Amino acid sequence: MQEFFMDYGLWLLIALLVIIGLVFLLSGKRKPDLDAPAEQPLATAPPPLADPVAVPPSPAPAAPSPDIQPAAQAEPIADRTPVADPTPPPAAEPIPASPAIAAPADDAAPDDLLRLKGVGPKLKALLIDLGVTRYAQIAAWSDADIAAIDARLGNFKGRPVRDQWVDQARYLAAGDTAGFEAKYGKL
Repeated sequence: MQEFFMDYGLWLLIALLVIIGLVFLLSGKRKPDLDAPAEQPLATAPPPLADPVAVPPSPAPAAPSPDIQPAAQAEPIADRTPVADPTPPPAAEPIPASPAIAAPADDAAPDDLLRLKGVGPKLKALLIDLGVTRYAQIAAWSDADIAAIDARLGNFKGRPVRDQWVDQARYLAAGDTAGFEAKYGKL
């Protein structure tokens, strides 16, 4: 018996695997052959045209009445261009709540607010729009001033307190670069 299985059992196992493989391959969806040319749909003949003689001519348009004004022709949609709103959005107004917030009266160049830790280009532009251009302004802020500015900072709300702008500005307004760098890191 063992000799029978050794001779025929292996062949039976191979035949069974081949049958299972064929069933598996044939039962799946047939994938299109990528190398074969795509089948072209059969061309259908267009429907026959009506006899041009049998079609009655359309009546001529009547002359418009003098009482009726012709309607203005609408401009084609493709030719229309969107009209921009002529009024620009209002810019942020400076907060004159305190002399510490209001822009300084002197014509000196504004300070580089990017030197404050936590202030990037967008926040610098927002501060300038709010009238804050000098370290001395920020250094003189009271808690009420900070609250007034903080309310206008949008996504940057909380940054003046969290990043300690008033303390940083005191060092920078005084020109104490060494003190600033000792506390807040290299400029």
